[in-house]
Amino acid sequence: MELFESKVRDSFGRQAFMTTLGAEIDCIAPGKVEIRMPFNPDHTQQDGFVHAGVISSIMDSACGYAAYSLAPEGCNVLTVEFKVSLLAPAMGKKFAARAEVKRHGKTLTVCAADAFAINGDREKLIATMLGTIITLPAPAPSPAV
Repeated sequence: MELFESKVRDSFGRQAFMTTLGAEIDCIAPGKVEIRMPFNPDHTQQDGFVHAGVISSIMDSACGYAAYSLAPEGCNVLTVEFKVSLLAPAMGKKFAARAEVKRHGKTLTVCAADAFAINGDREKLIATMLGTIITLPAPAPSPAV
């Protein structure tokens, strides 16, 4: 396994919120990440569609990990801002967020992601995101309490 893939998978494995959503990394390449998530009725809004916050969350994480795959060792990334355009109701058996780095800089990285509703072998574009990610030195480990 490549070093960038190992560090992304390790970090993702520590992210409790993605575990709560049932999200998993499907594939990783330098500057690209895909996160998949199954439909869960607990994640729906009042009309039965998956909530926009859930879809935005998997796109945000996909963008963050796409940027993290290119970050130097000893650094972490955090989202600075993002814009989401919701294009269609989130109805599907599964959902995928595919992110790609558009420009990687020393401090700021711009990423884009698309989210898809998946039914069988059919995919429908349901949302798109443009995000800015900052690269920061990793914090020192906290002393054990």
